[in-house]
Amino acid sequence: MATIFILNGPNLNRLGRRQPEIYGSQTLDDIAAMLSERAEALGVEIDARQSNHEGHLIDWLQEAEDSGARAVILNPGGYGHTSVALRDAVSAIATPVIEVHLSDPETRESFRHIDLIADVARLVIKGKGAAGYLTALDAAARL
Repeated sequence: MATIFILNGPNLNRLGRRQPEIYGSQTLDDIAAMLSERAEALGVEIDARQSNHEGHLIDWLQEAEDSGARAVILNPGGYGHTSVALRDAVSAIATPVIEVHLSDPETRESFRHIDLIADVARLVIKGKGAAGYLTALDAAARL
């Protein structure tokens, strides 16, 4: 069975408590449960992880490629605006990466308009809340 990695960056462990007017009221566990249900229907496995540490995300991107994962769904959090190292890790693997943002960064503060991952990701989904993860999972399963 094909595996799709779901990688979540900094502060996403605070979903449900952190600015629900921007990020919604669902927790990361709620999103993982929703994805598990959809993954079963799609006939794929997911491996969902979260870290506040940039190096973990980079290690997991490399692990996804090394393990033969079908795709990675990556919510880089704030690292998407700042991390050249994370961008380089995405561009260094052959495994397709789908970038997801709960909110639409382009409608927020100007520093969030910078997206270092977008041009090396296969697809970018933003502003759809938790449903964006489902859209990403559907796309990843079709790869």
